[in-house]
Amino acid sequence: MEDIKILSARFGKIKPDSVEEYINAGGYEGLKKAVTMQQEEIIEEMKKSNLYGRGGAAYPTGIKWEQAYAVKKDPKYLVCNADEGEPGTFKDKRILAEDPLLLIEGMTIGAYIMGAKEGYIYIRGEYSAIQRIVKSAIENAKKAGYLGTNILGKGFDFDLHVVSGAGAYVCGENTALVESLEGKQGRPRQKPPYVKNCGLFQMPTILNNVETYSCIPCIVNVGGERYSSFGTEFSGGTKLLCLSGNVVNRGVYEIPYGLTIREIIYNLGGGVKDGKKLKFVHLGGSSGSCLPESLLDTRICYDDLKKNGLSLGSGAVLVVDDSNCVVDYLKAVMEFFEEESCGKCTPCREGNQRLLELLEKLSQGRGTLADIEKMKSIAQTMKMTSFCGLGQSAPTALVTLLKYFENEFIEHTAGKCANGKCSMNSKGVN
Repeated sequence: MEDIKILSARFGKIKPDSVEEYINAGGYEGLKKAVTMQQEEIIEEMKKSNLYGRGGAAYPTGIKWEQAYAVKKDPKYLVCNADEGEPGTFKDKRILAEDPLLLIEGMTIGAYIMGAKEGYIYIRGEYSAIQRIVKSAIENAKKAGYLGTNILGKGFDFDLHVVSGAGAYVCGENTALVESLEGKQGRPRQKPPYVKNCGLFQMPTILNNVETYSCIPCIVNVGGERYSSFGTEFSGGTKLLCLSGNVVNRGVYEIPYGLTIREIIYNLGGGVKDGKKLKFVHLGGSSGSCLPESLLDTRICYDDLKKNGLSLGSGAVLVVDDSNCVVDYLKAVMEFFEEESCGKCTPCREGNQRLLELLEKLSQGRGTLADIEKMKSIAQTMKMTSFCGLGQSAPTALVTLLKYFENEFIEHTAGKCANGKCSMNSKGVN
C-alpha cells in the first residue's frame, strides 16, 4: 500500500514555528490557492474529499461547513479543540508541537470561507510548552503576512488566540468548550441550538479539532477527489492513530483508511509485547469500544467499523494482552469517568459512581450475578438519558467487554479469576 504522509510529512524536519521553513517544505500552498477560489468552490472540494471530523463524532466536515456558511449572521468565529483529553490519544500533540503552521493554515482557509475575523485554539493546560510554540508560530505568521491584517494582500483579516484549558475532560464536548472559552464553568449546553448557529458569544461558530483543520490545506491543494482516493469509498484521506498499550512499537502513525486493525498492530506496531497473546483492543480512547481478536480484520473505515458496532473515536488504539483482567482494566476506566463527570446530569454523575462500586465488589470477590445485570441496566440508562456525550459513551468499554468476556465477570462472582495479576488474587481472595 502506498505510503502517504500528509499530516506528518514535516514532523521533525522543520523548525515548528518557522514560516520560511514551512513554506520551503510545501506549506501555505493550500491558502495561496484558496484565496483565488470562491468560498462555495472550496466547500465543494471538501465535500468531495469525504473528510469526516477527526475528533470522534465523524460528522462530514464539508456538510458541516456548508451549513455554517449558509448562516447569515455576523460575526462568525473559528474554534479549534486542542484539548486532547481522551486517554490514549496523543496525535494532536504531534501536530501542535512539530507542525503548528499546518493547523494555522487550515484555520485561515476556514476564516476565508466563513468571513471570520477571529479564531481561538483551546489547548489543554498540560501542554504549556506546546502553547508557547503555537503562540510563536502565530506571531511569525503575522509578520510574514499569512495571518493578521490584509492576508496575502487579498483584503481579508484573521487573528488567532491561544487559550489554555484547565484540565477538564468534559471541555472536549463542543458546547462545554465554548462555555469555558467564555470564562464560564465548562459544562455542556442544551442542543439545539448547535454551535454552527449559536456558539461562541452566541454567534455562528465553526468548531473542529486539530487534525480536522490540518487536513484542509491538502484538500484545497490537491483537490477533493484526489484526497479522497487516499482512503476508502466511505472514508477519505489519511488518519493519525495513537498506538499504545502492550505493543512493541508504540507511537503515532499516519495511515490511509482501509488498513485493518490487525495490520496496524502487527505490521506497524510489531505485535504484542513480550510474546504474549492479544486479549482485546480498546479502540477510540476510554469512551470507545473494546473488541476481541475475532474482529481484528475490521478495516479502519467508518462504514466497516459501524457495521461491526465500533467507532474510531479520536484515533486511539490501545492493545491489551492476556495478562490483564477485564474487571481491573474497567476499574481504571471508570475511575477516570467518575473523576471527570461534570455532575450536571444524574445519569452520568450517579451512574459512573455506581458502576465503579459494582466493579469494586467484583474485584474483591463479593459481586453477584445480579450485580452484573445491574451494571448492564445502569449502562443502558446512561447511554439513553445522559445530557452529553461524556455520560452517553462512558460505559461503552464496560458494555463491549461484557459482550465479549462475560464469563470472566461471572468467574469473579465465584471469587475466582484466571488472571495472575488480578487485584483479587493479590488480596488473597482465591
